[in-house]
Amino acid sequence: MNLDSKDIQLLDKLQENSRITNTELARHVGLSPSSTLERVKKLETSGLIDKYITLLNPRLAGYGCFTYVEVKLARHGETPVEDFFKSIADIPEVLECHHITGEADFLLKIATKDIPSYEELILHQLSALPNVQNLKTSVVLSTFKQETRLVI
Repeated sequence: MNLDSKDIQLLDKLQENSRITNTELARHVGLSPSSTLERVKKLETSGLIDKYITLLNPRLAGYGCFTYVEVKLARHGETPVEDFFKSIADIPEVLECHHITGEADFLLKIATKDIPSYEELILHQLSALPNVQNLKTSVVLSTFKQETRLVI
């Protein structure tokens, strides 16, 4: 998709605040509200704007334990990988699942209330998934930077 400077300004402002009104957005980028709305609709239709979300403060929402888990499968191929994807999709604590290169096959980002909740998840859900050979956990001690904004 070809983006001009106005599209880039729109995307940047929407990433900063997706609740901005169309009138405020138009004023920010120097376009009429109708032109702004038309451009945003095109960006949505193209799929570049994937969705609008609300980011919660994890601590205030009751989540005190974040982990990254490397998962190694016993078997590889299309079916075991698809089965793993389907299983992970049903576990709400898994925030992200990445198919990666290296010693592990997947990298998961997991949010739980606390360490006992994480232990429960590992023992009764993740370890019990078919074809999971090994799990390696890194616990997040603190976070210095966490961005959702992409540079356009």
